[in-house]
Amino acid sequence: MNNLVEKADEFVLKLFKEKLHATYLYHNYRHTQRVVKSTKELIDNSQINVKDQEALLLAAWFHDTGYTITFKGHEKESVKIAEDFLNSQNATPELLEKVRQNILATRFDYEPKTIPEKIIQDADSSHFAQEYFEETSELLRQELELHSIKNYTSAEWLQENIETFTKKHRFYTTYALTHWQEGKEENLLNLIEAQNKQERKLKKEEAKARLKAKFKNENPERSIQTLFRVTLRNHIKLSDIADTKANILLSVNAIIISLAIANLVPILDAQTHKHILVPSMVLMLFSVVTIILSIMSTRPNVTSGEFTKDQVKNREVNLLFFGNFHKMPFEEFRWGMKEIIKDKDYVYESLMLDLHSLGIVLNRKYMLLRVTYTVFMIGIIVSVLSYVVAFYLI
Repeated sequence: MNNLVEKADEFVLKLFKEKLHATYLYHNYRHTQRVVKSTKELIDNSQINVKDQEALLLAAWFHDTGYTITFKGHEKESVKIAEDFLNSQNATPELLEKVRQNILATRFDYEPKTIPEKIIQDADSSHFAQEYFEETSELLRQELELHSIKNYTSAEWLQENIETFTKKHRFYTTYALTHWQEGKEENLLNLIEAQNKQERKLKKEEAKARLKAKFKNENPERSIQTLFRVTLRNHIKLSDIADTKANILLSVNAIIISLAIANLVPILDAQTHKHILVPSMVLMLFSVVTIILSIMSTRPNVTSGEFTKDQVKNREVNLLFFGNFHKMPFEEFRWGMKEIIKDKDYVYESLMLDLHSLGIVLNRKYMLLRVTYTVFMIGIIVSVLSYVVAFYLI
């Protein structure tokens, strides 16, 4: 018996190495070894004859060899592979029949009738009672997915395992019921706890989503806040750009006037340089006008810095601008801000007023800046032409 079983082990190992696809993460040689080991354990604790023992061990080795050919209906293919092997070893027809029956008894939906059938079926599902059940179960889930049998989510797989434990599977042998049932029940409790944990997590996430939605509905819409934030920031940037342009014109024309005074004025009293007097005066005149306009575009308006309670109540003052409150006592200012904060519409109206005021200031800045650049451009052109005419008339 041992010699034939050992040959079967060698044959199955070679067969799996050569023909079993790598996508069989669960139904492979490692699983077969576990089933053989569990079969031996059940045999050692059962009263069966030697011939039945040999047939059981051979069936344990060959029961999943059909996966080298097909996934569905692999038991029948396993029987064919076992029969070919046993015939090559001159096995008796009686042994062939026992092995065939035991392999077919490993079908999950099969109700075993004989003790050997009960042993082989309990051995094939012995991992239900082991500590490594979770690991092997995950390998089976991935195998089913790789072979496009069915794609289970984590929650669906938990439910499938729980239903299998409670409705589809049971141990049949006395030894399995005595020594493995407790481990199976412990794994079942772990599955139920994992499912409850998932459900609690899902409920918690749903509660957070509802709370977030409620919070979002009860507060100012983000889109409105973003609108004011972006618009105010853009207006401030435009104001900075206008001031930078005005400063450039101030600097350039200050340099022109300085150079003109330093280099041209000392020589204008000479008779030989009288012809450049008019062009020089034109250049400095336009430079002075440009400087004046640049200063006007950047010069801040002077405000009173005070407001009255009636203005706040009638929403006639913008307390978001420092020029309207810098002279007021803090108590008055705090009162005014509280009046704004307690009314959402007043907050938005104050932001609108602030935005409108910035727009008015920007309009004035850019209008003066446009005039300033125009004056500067005309001044440069007229000055150059004046110098050309002056040198031409010499």
